[in-house]
Amino acid sequence: MLPAQHRRNESPSGLTKGMKCRILYLIGQLRRGGSEYQLYCLLKSIDRARYHPEVVVWNSCEADSYSYVDQIQALSVPLHFLPAGLSRFMKLRAFRRIVRQLKPEVVHSYSFYTNFAAWQATRGLNAIPIGSIRQDFVSERRMSGIILGRLSACLPITQISNSLAAQKTVEQTAGLFKPSHVHVIQNGIDIDGTRVYPLPQNSSSLLAIGRLDPEKRWDRLLRAIALLAARKVAFSVRLAGDGPLLKELQSQAKHLGLDGLVQFLGRRDDIPILLRESSFLIHTADAEGCPNVVMEAMVSGRAVVATDAGDVPCLVEDGKTGFVVRRGDDAMLVERMATLIIDHDLCSQMGEAGRVKAEREFGLHRFVEETLTAYREAGWRDS
Repeated sequence: MLPAQHRRNESPSGLTKGMKCRILYLIGQLRRGGSEYQLYCLLKSIDRARYHPEVVVWNSCEADSYSYVDQIQALSVPLHFLPAGLSRFMKLRAFRRIVRQLKPEVVHSYSFYTNFAAWQATRGLNAIPIGSIRQDFVSERRMSGIILGRLSACLPITQISNSLAAQKTVEQTAGLFKPSHVHVIQNGIDIDGTRVYPLPQNSSSLLAIGRLDPEKRWDRLLRAIALLAARKVAFSVRLAGDGPLLKELQSQAKHLGLDGLVQFLGRRDDIPILLRESSFLIHTADAEGCPNVVMEAMVSGRAVVATDAGDVPCLVEDGKTGFVVRRGDDAMLVERMATLIIDHDLCSQMGEAGRVKAEREFGLHRFVEETLTAYREAGWRDS
């Protein structure tokens, strides 16, 4: 149960009276994550007086410092929480009631597994459903389950992907269970509020950020750390994030003799400070969309060494703003990390180039305008 101050609009019958909602967003949850951050950025930057956005949360979450509940409510954007304990079928019915009452012009699912719900809730109504592909398309279908994964893959027929890589996967996927139209809109990030600080002078502190899930391949990072340590170069690594593989990764680090070299920070919400204290970012995933952490590092003026998952090759200019390493080429990963540890000037130059690229391409104005354009191309009359 949510605390009393966050119970507003928790059930469909508790909808508030006000200006007509033109755009309704549906998201799986509001715990801090990549999709949730992007939705918050969109809501913060869109013309709220013109579009009157509202948000429905499929899975109720505790309102704490590690969710976006307070931040979204501070924008005066109404939040509606589907009651906890409902079956999936009951949630579908409850969400359709919300759509009927709010009468939005666009219903945009911001989580892949809620795509079908956005489509089902708009059937027979004058609302345009839009779906989302937030990561690798094949992984999204698999993680959503056999039936829901297939339904959410093809309905709505128009979906927004945050990566060119996912769009290419859709094009290469055989069969009916895929969207007819995919708009690629890379993530946006708040650049204006981020200062660039000089690199730490006395040592190389490497930073890795992300959920401790299998697709992030932090086991690959730990092996690279062990190989770097054998070269007698001076460095340390901090890994920020929590997840189901924590104990397994801690055990691997101990087995590799990495005590004192790698620090597991757990869940953190002070990423800008961690980046300020670090020399460069390491990202070792096998599956990605458009990773926020890579963009955040570049905005902070930090070089990036990352595998070629998702749209990383579009974000990081290999040899200019960092290094992009082919997945599976662990030897090259070690070489690229060693290069930036040893060459402080190169590391600094790449970070500066990354900031320039971020200012040119990652801004929120571009992100909002491309999103609204996708709605219009799907048939929305933005009057």
